Amino acid sequence: MPTTVHGYPRIGGDRELKRACESYWDGRSSAADLDAVAARLRRGVWESLRDAGIGAIPSNTFSYYDHVLDAAVLFGLVPERFRAAFEAAEDRESELAAYFAMARGTGDLPPMEMTKWFDTNYHYLVPELSPATRPRLAGGKPLSEYTQAKGLGVPTRPVLVGPLTLLMLAKPAADAPEGWRPLDLLDDLLGCYSELLARLSAVGAESVQIDEPILASDEGRAELACLEYAYGRLGDQAGRPDLLVSTYFGAIGAQALEVLKGTGVERIGLDFVSGPEGVGELARVSGLGDKTLVAGVVDGRNVWRADLPAKLSTLGSVLGLAGRVEVSTSCSLLHVPIDLDAEPGMDPAVRERLAFAKQKVDEVVLLGRALSEGDEAVTAELKAARGAPPASFTNSRVRARLQALGGETSRVGDEQRTVAGKEPVLATTTIGSFPQTPEVRKARADHRAGRIGGAEYERLMRAEIDRVIKLQEDIGLDVLVHGEPERNDMVQYFAEQLDGYATTANGWVQSYGSRCVRPPVLYGDVSRPEPMTVDWITYAQSRTARPVKGMLTGPVTMLAWSFVRDDQPLGDTARQVALALRDEIADLEKEGIRHIQVDEAALRELLPLREEARAGYLAWAVDSFRLATSGVAASTRIHTHMCYSEFGRIVGAIEALDADVTSVEAARSHMELVGDLAAKGYRRAIGPGVYDIHSPRVPSVPEIEESLRSALSALSPEQLWVNPDCGLKTRGYAEVEPALRNMVEAARRVRAELGRA
Repeated sequence: MPTTVHGYPRIGGDRELKRACESYWDGRSSAADLDAVAARLRRGVWESLRDAGIGAIPSNTFSYYDHVLDAAVLFGLVPERFRAAFEAAEDRESELAAYFAMARGTGDLPPMEMTKWFDTNYHYLVPELSPATRPRLAGGKPLSEYTQAKGLGVPTRPVLVGPLTLLMLAKPAADAPEGWRPLDLLDDLLGCYSELLARLSAVGAESVQIDEPILASDEGRAELACLEYAYGRLGDQAGRPDLLVSTYFGAIGAQALEVLKGTGVERIGLDFVSGPEGVGELARVSGLGDKTLVAGVVDGRNVWRADLPAKLSTLGSVLGLAGRVEVSTSCSLLHVPIDLDAEPGMDPAVRERLAFAKQKVDEVVLLGRALSEGDEAVTAELKAARGAPPASFTNSRVRARLQALGGETSRVGDEQRTVAGKEPVLATTTIGSFPQTPEVRKARADHRAGRIGGAEYERLMRAEIDRVIKLQEDIGLDVLVHGEPERNDMVQYFAEQLDGYATTANGWVQSYGSRCVRPPVLYGDVSRPEPMTVDWITYAQSRTARPVKGMLTGPVTMLAWSFVRDDQPLGDTARQVALALRDEIADLEKEGIRHIQVDEAALRELLPLREEARAGYLAWAVDSFRLATSGVAASTRIHTHMCYSEFGRIVGAIEALDADVTSVEAARSHMELVGDLAAKGYRRAIGPGVYDIHSPRVPSVPEIEESLRSALSALSPEQLWVNPDCGLKTRGYAEVEPALRNMVEAARRVRAELGRA
């Protein structure tokens, strides 16, 4: 049957990979134990895809932490500071220790930089390359996974991150000369790919998938000469498996498609969900000749059931444009939960419209049957295809309020803004969450399960808030937070309290490493039935004389980290969320809260990959934030937070948000954003993260001082705030407390140097 998928979730139905990795990191299990769990998870995926009827099954889509990190290790693209550990590794324990050190850092070595995988919420590790980097085939992971599957009787297609994507996502190392590009290593890297393809062919692999999502971006489209050279060389290689060059997250353009068509690769994968214009581009290049088109028509990134008649129409329109057509997902299913059957408690009206990874595989197989056997083979299934959303998903009151508000979203000018109890220069704060102890998690679970009542739950949460407030006062932070003990997740917490959202019990998706989230489903018009945070924040403020920030998640992030309805423009949905947040902010102000943080961690994440679509996105993204925040008094300070993305391209949009203080990730990127801000005349306050919370290491006082001095080389002292780069929820107090004490001490010392103590 002409069917395939680009990849599948690797965490396990019960997050087995998360638990196995964390057990290994904590020293409670061995490398052999971890490898055994991984082998079981891989086997389960391969056998389930085979049993579902998928014709071409991918392998090498598993990873202990990140597939880009795996590719860097595979080809010897290891930063200099970790190279000795890799070269000295003599057994599996030392190999894994070196691998995880790159991702998580050690006491002495900072980890690799981490950022978002294109416009998704998945994080990848950024390779660091220089002219001294010598690519070589240094590992055998694709070979070993192919061999494991073959031993189980499951023939697979190994998947590799493509050479263009790998190099274009990399960054020049600190010692790289001005003007040098990682793409300068392309020739040497292609030699490694050629060697790997030959080895895969030798063990029996008949086909290999090479992923080049970079081609959906402006940057990738601009490198046509590199594209032609890379796949001309690999396509002409003798004794290799068939090649599928897979592109996704958008259309790649007729020029790139023409180039690929002219190479010797046998299959080309196109994403017709994120890039529906790809159908027209395919026609403009007069099709692919005798090559196979792998048609990505089932959405790999959202959870709505496919409109099967529409998908069959798309498939019908491309049947004559290739020698053969295979049905596929638009991208890897890494980005969706595993199985809708694990959600029996969900509202049936919502549930019947959804498809998770397992159900999407069934859709691919069903479309493959229709393609090979005719529509009549699946008549019953086509009749049951998704229809229009129920009328109950619409809220006329919300729509009327938004229409009445119009487009006015301005705050008072800077000169009119005053804040009671002005903070010192280099004011210290945190992003919001504090570590969630086993006791806190148990209390939430007990309350959710009905084992404790509301009064006891509130008592336990207030006790935790008391403890966190007292700790922050003792550490010496200037602006405090309540620690968010009542929140399971910064998006899910609000989704559970907003109409128009549904949440899952087991809809886990990998964000990075062992970090998994349960994105809620935004299915209808959004409204706020009652205040969501006011009681917790006002209680925290009553326990201290220092200011406490109210903590909210912004409209763009509420969309980016949810599975969002696709029956209206995203901007319209964002305004509905913004209206609910506007009401929450007004209630916080009424209770005397004068610092309110509206996190937009995903503002850069949703930036379209093509320049032509960016202005429209930024317009509605900025508008929705300002709609939420523009009603505040002159005495209220609005904060926002953004993390793990490249922000240089959107400095203008960040300023247009009109937030008084913006905190951003900067620890792993070595204050890179600060230079971008200064170069573009950024005039508001900024808190570049000086403490990388995604690593267990504790930064020293001198290390943080150095970061602050670096920031002050581009910003005035009045602009600079001091904070970690993200929330502290996933860390432990043994790391957090000394790190925050070091942060406060570093700020104190730099203030003294400035004569502002």
